[in-house]
Amino acid sequence: MTRQMTEAQRAYETKRAAKAGVSLEKWLSQKARDRQQEARAREEAVKPPPPPKKPGFFSRLLDKAHKPLGS
Repeated sequence: MTRQMTEAQRAYETKRAAKAGVSLEKWLSQKARDRQQEARAREEAVKPPPPPKKPGFFSRLLDKAHKPLGS
């Protein structure tokens, strides 16, 4: 999925890479990695939260102990 850049885009990215102190190839790979991380973060944000866990043994025992006797 490599996109071809125009001459102007390539010049712009070259200037940004030089300003950051890295080569153009490294700059483009960093940008691609950042885009992938953002996409993963968006996917994680969309996922519904997991269902609540069943109360543990001691929690259930304490709840039972606090209920009144013989209703």
